[in-house]
Amino acid sequence: MFTPKNIQHPELDSTDLEILRVLSKHGRISNADLAQQVGIAQSTCLSRVRNLVENKVITGFFADIDPAALGLELQALISVTLRAGARANLSDFMSQIRAHPQVIQIFFLGGTEDFIVHVAVKNSDEVREFVLAELSNNPAVANTRTNLVFDHFHKGPIA
Repeated sequence: MFTPKNIQHPELDSTDLEILRVLSKHGRISNADLAQQVGIAQSTCLSRVRNLVENKVITGFFADIDPAALGLELQALISVTLRAGARANLSDFMSQIRAHPQVIQIFFLGGTEDFIVHVAVKNSDEVREFVLAELSNNPAVANTRTNLVFDHFHKGPIA
């Protein structure tokens, strides 16, 4: 379900920021090693990480998987503009599109386009089929523009 993010995050001190920096690079680090790197007691570290999760500063822990390792050799960014009358149903559109297994990310935008849909597929035929079947045939969609991803870099918000 599409909901605006009106979450109040707590103030983060330098220790919280250091925990986040280490976790963003080494998400599988043990609590003992994290506490040692940050310079705090293990119990304090565990409490702070739990607090960051509870306050939705940390929104999840996951593996970053290379789509090509799964045979998904091609990624594309598809810009989508909805018809003016369809903008009242942004949540429905978002739910429909996110249900497709080839969709990695969806960005809801302010500007000319309404969404960017990031897909990972086997080949260009699958990109074309997704655009035609799921977007061009969708009565809510006014137009699309597809860009192929040759390479990308993802760092996250903390360096």
